[in-house]
Amino acid sequence: MYVAGFVIPVPEENFEAYKAWAKTSAKLFREYGCLESVDSWEDNVPDGETTDFRRAVAARPGERIVFCWQVWPSREEMEEAEARIAKDTRFDIPVEIPFDHRRLILGAFSPIHTMGRGTGEG
Repeated sequence: MYVAGFVIPVPEENFEAYKAWAKTSAKLFREYGCLESVDSWEDNVPDGETTDFRRAVAARPGERIVFCWQVWPSREEMEEAEARIAKDTRFDIPVEIPFDHRRLILGAFSPIHTMGRGTGEG
């Protein structure tokens, strides 16, 4: 298992557009082997004293935080998919993307512990 995570500032008025974009993107990622994709809209994101999600992405007034993750079978399979995705025109960034992709945070991680969803732990 390999996990890619994202933190994205999205203008509040783009909620429906983001949902549609996320749904379409998830279908495409599944074609390339992504096992799970979760996009979560800010519900309780407190301002921190030292750092927080908003500061991390330079969120502006009126923007909400989206927290996402994708689960891939392995790092190798994700990297192979990324190489194929780079050539797939369906992934070209449209003129009207519902967020500023230059301010999103992306990271990929090797799990050190999992619980739930078939891991055998509860």
